[in-house]
Amino acid sequence: MNGSAYDDLVMDHIKNARNYRAPEVFDHRASGVNPLCGDEMLVYLKLNGDRIVDAAFQCTCCGISMASASAMTELVKGETVAHARRELREFVTALRNSAEAPSHDATAEKVALIDTVRRFPARVRCAILPWVTLEGALNGEQDVVSVP
Repeated sequence: MNGSAYDDLVMDHIKNARNYRAPEVFDHRASGVNPLCGDEMLVYLKLNGDRIVDAAFQCTCCGISMASASAMTELVKGETVAHARRELREFVTALRNSAEAPSHDATAEKVALIDTVRRFPARVRCAILPWVTLEGALNGEQDVVSVP
């Protein structure tokens, strides 16, 4: 994929965000904030045992946070909590370390977001916000999670 295809994929997640809603039923919810730009995020999860059966989000945020949250919810739905934790660790590591290649099984959406953030490094925290908020939800955190 070239840069414009990546841009198209990210734009699609911004314009047609998947799972942007407040579900009526959820087990876990976390709030996240990026204090540098003011983005705010809520992540909702419905679990069945150790499997994430539903994931949704709401935000007052920039396009990169929106696209990242949209792709994240699609990625973790139907997966185990352990798998979601692995995905978030790999993604955050790849975003924070420009020398780190995306994992060989990274989705097109993850590769597109990594490519976008590497071209605009000031947006790293924007892309990470949904993922650290997901981690907060998985950990049952009640306080607002801040992007480190």
